[in-house]
Amino acid sequence: MTETFIPVHALKGRGAATRIPHRFEKNARDAYDDGWGTLEEGASEERSAPQTEVRFEDAKSVIGENDSPDVPFDRSLNPYRGCEHGCIYCFARPTHSYLNLSPGLDFETKLIAKRNVAEVLRAELGKKNYRPSQIAIGTATDCYQPIERELRLTRSVIEVMNETRHPFAIVTKSSAIEHDLDLIAPMAAKRLAAVYITLTTLDGDLARKLEPRAAAPHRRLRTIRTLVDAGVPVGVSVSPQIPFVNEDMEKVLEAAWEAGARRAFYNVIRLPWEVAPLFKEWLELHYPQRAGRIMARIRDMRGGKDYDADFATRMKGSGLWAELIRQRFEKATQRIGFNRERIPMDLEAFRPPGALGQGSLF
Repeated sequence: MTETFIPVHALKGRGAATRIPHRFEKNARDAYDDGWGTLEEGASEERSAPQTEVRFEDAKSVIGENDSPDVPFDRSLNPYRGCEHGCIYCFARPTHSYLNLSPGLDFETKLIAKRNVAEVLRAELGKKNYRPSQIAIGTATDCYQPIERELRLTRSVIEVMNETRHPFAIVTKSSAIEHDLDLIAPMAAKRLAAVYITLTTLDGDLARKLEPRAAAPHRRLRTIRTLVDAGVPVGVSVSPQIPFVNEDMEKVLEAAWEAGARRAFYNVIRLPWEVAPLFKEWLELHYPQRAGRIMARIRDMRGGKDYDADFATRMKGSGLWAELIRQRFEKATQRIGFNRERIPMDLEAFRPPGALGQGSLF
C-alpha cells in the first residue's frame, strides 16, 4: 500500500496531510461568516487545495441506537458521512474505511450525503411501536459542515422534528446553525431542543491547525450568544483535551459562560485505528519538537497504548494525566457555575407524523 502525499503548501484548509490507506484497502457554495474572513472581498481557497466531492446515499435507516454505558444518549442521527471541517483528531475518520475510502483526505473531501434522511426519519417516527427519546444530531460528523449550506439536509431533519414535536440536541462547531434559528428557537421554548457548541481552544492559530474548516473560536462564542439570546439552552464541549496542545480549558469555559452556555462536558483525545498514524503525522508537521512528549502523555492515559476502546475509560482515559484533566474540569465548572441545573426534554409532546393533521379533523 502506498500513500498519496500532498505538498504542505497545498494543505490550506485541510486537516490531514496524506491520503492514508484504510485498513481494508488492497491495492462551490454560498459564503458564510465562519470567522476566518470568508466574506471578505477576494477571499478564496488556493487552487491547489484538494476539492470536495459529494456523493449521495439512499439510507435504509437513519436513527442509530446505542447502549454504550459511557454515552449520555441512546439515539443519534447523522445526515452526512465524512466531514469537511477536517478535524485531525476526529474519531469518526475510520468509518470511511468501510466505504473503501481513506480516513485521511478522503474523509474530508469525499463526503456522503443521505439525501432521503427526512423521508426515512418520518417513516421511522411513524412506526406503531416507536417511543420518543431525545435524538442527538451530529454526534459523528458535523451536521452543519459547509455542504449543509447547499443541501440543507439537517434543516429537513429539524423540520420533521418540528412537525412531530420530537426532542433533539445538536452538537456542532459551525456558526451555520444560526440559519435554522427560526425552527430551533420555537422548539427550545417548548423544551424540545438544545445545542452544544464544541470549543476546543480560544487560540485561533491552534484551532486553524486542529479544525481547519470549522468556525473560528471567537465566532463560535458569538454563536453561543446568538442562540442564548434566542432562548435556546446551550452547552459547551471542550473536547478533546490533548496534553501539551490545547491547555486553555479554564479560559475556554470562562468565555463560554460569559457567552451564555450553562452546561459543559469534555472527553480526552481518542485515536482509534487510522486516527493514530494521522495524528502522529499531524504532530510531526506542526509540533515536531514536542510530538514525542505529547504521544507519551496520551499513552499514559491509555494504559501504554495509543488507544484503548474499553467502555470504562475510552472517553476520559485513566491514570495520572487523565485524573489531572478531570480535576481541572471539575474545579473550573464548579467555580464558574456550570451544570447546576438541567431542564428535561418534553417527551410527552411527541405526535407521530400526520397525527396533528388527523386530530384537527375531529
